[in-house]
Parts: sequence; structure tokens; C-alpha cells
Amino acid sequence: MKYKPILSCLFALGIFMAFTAFTPANDDPLDKIIAQLDKWLDLHPQEKVYLQTDKPYYAAGDDIWFKAYVVINGEHKLSALSGVLNVELIDDRDSVKQSLKLPLISGLSRGNITLPDTLAEGNYRIRAYTNWMRNAGSDYFFDKTFWLSNPVINDVFTHTTYSFNSRNGQQEVKAEINYTNLNGKPYASSAVSYRVQLGAKTIAKGNGQTDDKGDLNITFIDPSLAGPAGRIITELKTGDKTTVKKSILVKTASANTDVQFFPEGGNLVNNNTTNIAFKAVGADGLGRDVKGVVVDELNNQVTTFSTSHLGMGTFTLTPENGKTYKAKITYADGSEGTIDLPKAVNSGYSLSIDNSDADVLHVRVLPGAMVSANTSATDVMSLVATSGADVCFAGKSKPGSRSLIAHISKNKLPTGIVQFTLFSPAGEPMNERLVFIQNHDQLKISVNADQRVYSPRQKVTLGINAVDKDAKPVIGSFSVSVTDESKVPVDEDAENSILANLLLTSDLKGYIEKPGYYFNHDDEKTKADLDVLMLTQGYHRFEWKQVLGNDAAPITFQPEKTLQITGHLKNLLGKPVANGKVTLFSTQGGVFMTDALSDSKGNFTFGNLLFRDSIKFLIQARTAKDRKNVQVFVDDIQPEPTASAKIWPGFLVNMDNGLSPFLQSSKAQYDNGIKYGLISHSIMLKEVVITDKKVEPLKSSSNLNGPGNADQVIRATDLATMGCPTLAQCLQGRLNGVFFRNDTPYLMRNLNIPMLIVLDGIYVDGETLNSINPGDVESIELLKNIEYTSIYGGRGSGGVLVITSKTGSPGQNYQRYTPGIIIYMPRGYAKIREFYAPRYDAPKTNTQIPDLRTTVYWKPDIVTGDDGKAIFDYFNTDSKGTYRVVIEGIDANGNLGRLVYRYKVE
Repeated sequence: MKYKPILSCLFALGIFMAFTAFTPANDDPLDKIIAQLDKWLDLHPQEKVYLQTDKPYYAAGDDIWFKAYVVINGEHKLSALSGVLNVELIDDRDSVKQSLKLPLISGLSRGNITLPDTLAEGNYRIRAYTNWMRNAGSDYFFDKTFWLSNPVINDVFTHTTYSFNSRNGQQEVKAEINYTNLNGKPYASSAVSYRVQLGAKTIAKGNGQTDDKGDLNITFIDPSLAGPAGRIITELKTGDKTTVKKSILVKTASANTDVQFFPEGGNLVNNNTTNIAFKAVGADGLGRDVKGVVVDELNNQVTTFSTSHLGMGTFTLTPENGKTYKAKITYADGSEGTIDLPKAVNSGYSLSIDNSDADVLHVRVLPGAMVSANTSATDVMSLVATSGADVCFAGKSKPGSRSLIAHISKNKLPTGIVQFTLFSPAGEPMNERLVFIQNHDQLKISVNADQRVYSPRQKVTLGINAVDKDAKPVIGSFSVSVTDESKVPVDEDAENSILANLLLTSDLKGYIEKPGYYFNHDDEKTKADLDVLMLTQGYHRFEWKQVLGNDAAPITFQPEKTLQITGHLKNLLGKPVANGKVTLFSTQGGVFMTDALSDSKGNFTFGNLLFRDSIKFLIQARTAKDRKNVQVFVDDIQPEPTASAKIWPGFLVNMDNGLSPFLQSSKAQYDNGIKYGLISHSIMLKEVVITDKKVEPLKSSSNLNGPGNADQVIRATDLATMGCPTLAQCLQGRLNGVFFRNDTPYLMRNLNIPMLIVLDGIYVDGETLNSINPGDVESIELLKNIEYTSIYGGRGSGGVLVITSKTGSPGQNYQRYTPGIIIYMPRGYAKIREFYAPRYDAPKTNTQIPDLRTTVYWKPDIVTGDDGKAIFDYFNTDSKGTYRVVIEGIDANGNLGRLVYRYKVE
């Protein structure tokens, strides 16, 4: 058979002749396995998304600046499959606060999310995915959690610690909450009222007072013994008698630690020495330290174990036939527990891989006793290694062989996660083992600075040089972020960089604690810790059973190449309308109109569209005989649910009082922005009591003069009393100075020019008035005088009628007025803004304004030339200290690069 060429993965069966107990593969069953996997990958290419952001956390009023990298399959080449990226801002209640669509050009995009100054403090996350990625599930979306503080409207900051006890068989939780102001001064002797909510239930409430350190202790019983799901809502009275409400996340309401054991390769086989990995996880989802001993059924000690990194560790065990084993565990708080180890079997195989050698993987397969007794002289086992779903190693045993030993050069395997699978003679998967390969073959980035020490507001010129593993210059796309580390400290081991994300976390289900650790350190302990992670973490990019049985889940979501609007037509009896004429029309941002015909099933498509977000379209349809009795239905893509995520509330933190430098700087920057007119914000007015009845202003309208700024306004309440079947009939004789001719309105002073009719921002003809149900209308604004009509230009010279409909049903983004016409508001591309950084060498720059930016510089579109070089420059802020430059990027071959560079400002 013919195999597809794979750039980063090697498939050359001849090389296995050198391995002990291996022979070249033939057509049965190994060729079938590989052919099925190739077929599956052709139908299910795997996209991944990574977003580099300008900093790790934010304050209300900030912008989140980001660059998106979308790659495909194990080679990590930039994807051409999708042309649209979805980016969402989600709060810790799983509510989508903002949603963006961005164009992908050769797998790259960039954008920003503006955080309003009214946004509540708390944990938020950025989620990014393509429509195609929804087929694999949200576990493989990009998901980054960050803390957002609001020093603009908040001067009370909290830090909470928890301790736990058992009382009468129930879990007692003690929360110690510390209250301080922005400068760290405690709110001492302050009255506090509180209530504790777990889910929707209030389980405790009361009153208290902080001590001289600003601490308040709250104790409550968690009747469910559950994990993360709750909040402590407190109201603290400050010195000026104001009351400040704080919602504090209950990270966990349990001290329970879950310990699981994972035999290497999946099986614990009698008489075979096996590595057993274990993972201890608290109720908050984070690793916990444990230690213990393994005993047999007679309570004889067999071995000991203890965690080595983030709740994980390994030990070896050689189980004996007829014996059972337990782990006696001592937890961090001194409590103890006992857990049964997986039962050892006589059938099956042990698969072990030694990854400690820098250059070679050592693979060993040993059979159980029953396997050895029942092996046929013609039985052949197969071993397949995949990266993503690309085959990068394949071989088979000699006929009748009961064990395998292979030594595989790591340079034949790609950097990243490689999954080894052992198949039975019948081609069924038996054992699996994940291995992380680090060949140090990614891009090497260096920085050339014009000097090492700078002054505040001094110009900085940096040159970057990018080369591949062979030291050859590369053309690549890079993004650069510069922050002041004295204001924005960062835990680099907790960062999810382009390397940690695309090579590690994007291929694993579940939460990976401190992913940056595995890439920031290059020593034997880190390598061993990463190998233990591979033994304890699940990998489910594909299921062999589905691949081999042609039983893959159907493809539900197609790749979005461009923006498009699709739908279907039905007649009033619900039957498809074939060959119907459909017109898409908009006047926002210029006049746009295009036509399409429905197919035999009534489906229509407007493809290759380019429009901004919040634009409104009018869709009008007619039958082939130009009749109006048509119903238009648009295919609205439902958003991805937000409840399921890698990062659930147990991993979130209340951390605002640990960020004093950042908060103080953000507050000062915001105040200066207001002072110098660089920031606009909303002001909450004090309550005013009005004794006389007043007319409520219009809440919304497409009136370019502003809602309600008109010569006459007719409201829904007025229309409800008229009892007329069409809007045209309701308006005749009720609009001052307006005359209707064939249902088209004219100003009496200008009967030669029909009035301009604007329906929810869309220009429509007078005939439409005769088909609009008055009950669907919220308001009608009549514009006659030039002070109101001039903004519409020549089109408004005959007067303007602005019609605003009532809001459609929840979840809908269209309004239906009459058969054959709907107003549709699809989500278009978000506006891409440029990062502003002052140029202090420019003559018009206002140098009197303090420069307190926390993000010093952001540039997402740096491209290296044929020589692998690029240059950029910017100016420092007023702050002195250490500045941190983070450069990340990719080349055309999918090689990834990251560099962190620092310099001093004195």
C-alpha cells in the first residue's frame, strides 16, 4: 500500500529490522491499522489554538491584547482549514461577557478585548476555538484563566485561606478573610455581615467584626461534603460609613484528597516488574503531597512511595500470583487512608518505556503467564507510535515471539507527546503509554539590544534573530509583549506558553498544573516529572475502537472559511420553496445588496461575505413567480456551551491583595487617563426622587440623532390603542404633516419625494409598512425639520420615518415582521485596533502626562526576513525596574519559538 508522506513523523518500516524481535510489517494487521488511522486523519484533521496575551492578569479599564496561532495536526503547521476564529471572555459564573469573531489569515489573527471600568472583579477566562474544533469538544479549546481587579470602583481587597475539620460526620470549613485597602492598610474593627452560598442554597449567615489585622473568621458546615461550588458574600462597613460588598470564591469546601494509581501501559501483570504512577489531587483540583507504604493481603510491607512533584510520583512493584495489594496513605494533614491497588492479572502484557536516555527510547513488552502458554507460532504483535494522529513509528514482532525489546532513536520522533500502542495479533489495542519527546529542535531566538541599561522614557531598539535547529535563518511570524516586572510580577512556571500549550496541554484532557515548569527547566528532575505526568494524564484525541471500526462520531461542525449567511425558504404551509429569489441588503457602512436563489430544498447561501460586527441585514424573499407568501428562516449557529472547561472554579483564586503594585499602578494610570481626557467612563449618579410623572425616554433606536430626538414620537402603547391590522393604516392621519399615497408616506410640503423609511437601521420601501404588524413595533420617530433630517443627507430631504421593533425572542438575533422579510443581525468581524504607545521623540507628544502603563509595548505582527532578522523600537515608561520582553512565534514548517529577555531601567 502507499503511505502519505509525513514531514515530522517517520514511517519507514525497514528500520525495524535493527530492533530486537522485530521484522518488517506486512499487510495484516499492521497495514490495516495504519490505513485506518490515515483515513481517520483525512476526515478529522486536528486544529489547535494558542493565544499569546500581553500580560497574565488585568484591571478593569485595561485592554487584553492577543495574537492567535492556529495550527493543524502533529506537524503544527499554520492551518489553512479554518478562516474564522471565535474568542470569548467568560466570567466565573460561566457567562459570556464578550464574544468576538476574527478573520484567520494563514492561521494567524490578532485582536483585543476591552475590559469596561464597570466590570466586576473576579476570575475570568479567555476561550478561543474554531468552528471545526467543536467536533473534538471543548476540552481541546484554548482556555486561559486570569484574575481581574477593579481598583477604579473598589478600595477593599481580600485574601482568604481555608482550613477544614470533621464535626459529627460533616465537613466543617473555616474561612479566614483578610480585608485591606489598595495600599495594604487593614480594615480593622469593621462590622461585616455575611452569607455563605453553595450553589443556589444559603447554608450559613451571620455578623462579625474584623480584628486589628483586618481578619474575619467564618465557620460553616458543608452538608454535601462537595468540592468547588460556592461563594462567601460579605458586606463590610468602612470608616466613611459606606458598605462594600465582596463576593469571595469558595475554592473548595472539602479537605478530601483523591489518590489514583496508574500502572504503566495500563496493566498490572503478575511476576512482571511494573512502574506504577500515582496522582493525589485535592478537592480544588490541585496536587497534594502524600506518602505511604504498599502492603500485601497479610499486611507485609512491600514498598514505600511519596509524591515528587505537584501530587505525582512513581514506585515499582512486582506482583505475585494470588496476592492482593493495598496502599496505606498518609495525607499532608496527618490523616490516613487505605486504597486498593489495581488487581494484577496473568493474561495480557506489560508495556514499559524508559525515557531517561537523552537520545534513545528503550521499549520493553513482557507477556503474562497465560499469554506465554497460549501463544501460537504464527502470532504477531504490532507496536504503533503516533503524534497527533500521524504515524511516526510502526513495527511488528517475529511470529510466535512472546516479548519485544526495541531501542528507538528520539531524533526519529517529533518533539511533543507521542502515544505508543501495543496491538494483539488480531489488531486490537491492548496497552498504551504516553511519552514526551524533547529534541530541542524548535526555533532558537536571540535578541540584540542597543544597550543593556536604559532610562525612563528612553527609546529602546531591539533586534531579533530566529534560526532553526540547524542554525539556518527562518522566515517566521512573531508577537512581542513588554511589561514592567516591578508592576506585573509573573510566575513563569504557571504560564502556558506557546511551547507548553501547543506541545503539551492542548493534547491533554483535564487541568495541567504549572505547565510552564516543564519547559523552563532542562534538568533530570524536570524530565522525570514530565514523564510521570505522561503516566497519569489522559490522552483522547482519538479512540482506537472508533478508528479501527469506522465508528467515528459524525462531523457536526464544518470549517468556517469566511463569513456566510445561510437559511431556507418555506411557503405558508411549511413546504420548501425552490428557485425563490432571496435578496440580502444593508445600508450600514454604505449600500450593499446581493441576490441568491434557493435550491430544490429551499436552501440558500450568501457566501464570501466580509462585514463588521453589529451590522444589520434585511433579507427579503419572493417565490419564482414574485409572490410574497414566503417564510424566511436563517441558520443561526448556536454558541458553544460554557459550563465544561479545563479550568473550573476549583482552580481559581482570590488573589487581588497579592497584586498591590499592579493594582496601585492600574488605579493611578486610570485616574491620570480621566484627568487628561484620555479615558471616557460612565458616572453613576446619586438617586433623585421625582414626584411628577414623566415620560420614559426611548431606550434604543437607530435614529442617527439619538433615541427620541425627533419632531414626533409614537410609542407601542399608542399603537396598542389604535386597533389597526397594519402599520400603514395606524399611521395614516396620525403623523403630523404626513400624507400617504399608495401606503407610501410623503411630507405634505414635499409631495414629490417619498420619505426615507428606516426599519431597525435598514432602509426599506413604503410597501413594507403595509406588511408590518403594529404589535411588533416599539416606537416610530418622525423627522421633518432640517435639524433632524440633515444627518441623513440627500436621502432624508423628503423626511425620515425611523421605526424600531420590539426585541426578538431570547437567543435570537433576528426579527420577523411579515412573510418574506426579516432583519438579521449576524456576528461579524470585530474591529481590530492598534496598540497605542507614545513616541517621545515626536514633537506633538504631550510629555507632561505621567506614563504609568503596565503593558509597555505590544506588537503582534513582527515578521522576520530571509536573514531571520527583524527590528522594532518603543519607549520605556516612567517606571524604573526590570522590564520583561516575551517573544513567541512560528515558522512555515511549524517550528515554535519562545524567548524571555530582560533589561534594566534605572
